[in-house]
Amino acid sequence: MDYVLLIFGLMVFFIAINVPVAFALGLASLAFLVFVTNVPLVVVVQRLYLGVDSFPLLAVPLFVMAGILMNTGGLSKKIVDFSAALVGHMRGGLAAVNIVASMFFAGVSGTSMADTAAVGGVLIPAMISKGYKRDFTAAVTASSSTIGIIIPPSVPMILYGAFVGVSVGTLFIAGIIPGILIGLGQILVAYIISKRQGYGSEEPFSLRTAWSTGIRSIPVVLLAGIIIGGIMGGIFTPTEAAAVAVIYAFVLSAFVYRDLTVKSFYTALKESALITGSVMLVISVA
Repeated sequence: MDYVLLIFGLMVFFIAINVPVAFALGLASLAFLVFVTNVPLVVVVQRLYLGVDSFPLLAVPLFVMAGILMNTGGLSKKIVDFSAALVGHMRGGLAAVNIVASMFFAGVSGTSMADTAAVGGVLIPAMISKGYKRDFTAAVTASSSTIGIIIPPSVPMILYGAFVGVSVGTLFIAGIIPGILIGLGQILVAYIISKRQGYGSEEPFSLRTAWSTGIRSIPVVLLAGIIIGGIMGGIFTPTEAAAVAVIYAFVLSAFVYRDLTVKSFYTALKESALITGSVMLVISVA
């Protein structure tokens, strides 16, 4: 028990002095192994490798890459435009657009970080310029981004399934209805707050605009159907679905919409490596 408290105390200390979480976990464990036990250090290296030596975990970098490709390739903007056409006419329309866009983007990204970067990068400046309070804008963006790990695909579900031995596909299916209900609940709360604060709506609802933006966003939204339908139909595993998502997002961005440049593709690769590295390092040292 004393050793557990020692490791926990060291971890808290390292985090308190701004050491990254992965290194805080690793240093606390390493200190225990070196000074308390006689475990050879080569075993530590082996355990680090075995911690991430799992086929389902291959889906993590792939889903992260797919989400970032959609952001850097301009696909997320089409989702935002379609969401604005659907719910922008409501009281506090931009808040509702933020939530609906997060629900759509959740179907392809798998992480809250990619969701926040894609949707928040577009809507946070727009909401502030329209007179929304900064704290309300931040709260809407932060809360709606959590839908990204509930509506499948979901990186945390992949991690949970890999370590507990639960079917990742079953976890994905189980997250659909709760994710939608959470999104609808957030829209209701945002509407009530917007009405109290006197936030207005965007342009009146236009069936023509909704139709045109919907048509343009169909290839993007279709990706979510391909992922979930493919897994439920037994066509491919979640890891294979992640690979399909990357290829699909790349083809759409580079060859269909032609918004993906060499520079933005390099940026997407770099961001994916940073996010994946931080996640995998935490897993390996945990």
